[in-house]
Amino acid sequence: MIIVTGGAGFIGSNIVRGLNNLGIDDILIVDNLKNASKHKNLNRIKFKDYIDKEDFDAASFVNGNKIESIFHQGACSDTMETDGKYMMKNNYEYTKNILHVCLDNQIRLFYASSASVYGNGDNGFEENEKNEYPLNVYAFSKYQFDRYLNKLFQENKVQSQVVGLRYFNVYGPQENHKGRMASVAFHLFNQIKAGEKMKIFEGSENFLRDFIHIDDVVSVNNFFFENENKSGIFNCGTGNAESFVEIAKAFREIYKSSEIEYIGFPDALKGKYQKYTQADLKKLRAAGYNKDFMNVNTGVKKYAEVLEKSGGYLM
Repeated sequence: MIIVTGGAGFIGSNIVRGLNNLGIDDILIVDNLKNASKHKNLNRIKFKDYIDKEDFDAASFVNGNKIESIFHQGACSDTMETDGKYMMKNNYEYTKNILHVCLDNQIRLFYASSASVYGNGDNGFEENEKNEYPLNVYAFSKYQFDRYLNKLFQENKVQSQVVGLRYFNVYGPQENHKGRMASVAFHLFNQIKAGEKMKIFEGSENFLRDFIHIDDVVSVNNFFFENENKSGIFNCGTGNAESFVEIAKAFREIYKSSEIEYIGFPDALKGKYQKYTQADLKKLRAAGYNKDFMNVNTGVKKYAEVLEKSGGYLM
């Protein structure tokens, strides 16, 4: 059996779909449906069982079941969350617990890290602690776990496969429930459909991000799943920074009458906002992942097709 925490979420449900495409459906999804709309992410994926996060004890469950791998994608991903105690317990301590269950039982672990650990990226985006300086407590929770794991790697205490993927700006189907934390592409599409102008922050032409389509994220996860001898923390981005304006331009090629409106930059984001991200892919490529990534224009148009046909859900 494979466990996917956060399996009803955006990335988690797509990872389940990726496993389904490999012919695997002996999957336990661990999540919570307090946001009941997340159930729609489960409608078109195949899995054996579901359990609420609060009812799931990893150590006890592993003792009574044969577990091959855990994809740990569950976390609080709200970069605006200010409750540091909650964030560290939910993201850091919980992930540590799952890690040690995996290490103690020789279970393969694939977990979600984040490109937010690089902060402003002043020193670049290579997987090296000297380049990391988180700007908010969400980023710190991811950063601290990566540091903890790297220490175990250095001490040769990791004897089973452990892979952390630092997701850059992910967009694509199954993110509807994320609200304000959904991708810019999702919000711009809905603005167009509401008959509104696409709203973009002033200066967005200078905000360059590494936008990666969820299908590419799934592909990277599947690569490591199929290569059991590869461990480490890797960037998961395209290696190409593009501006938010390029997302709007892609939509304008589809919706010819759509327009762009520039709005003021929110005070709440000042000093906490990454203005530039671009994944350094040397380590990922050295591990053997050699597939090309979709650029923004291609990825946004592919996403728009799903948004039109199914409202953004897998069908």
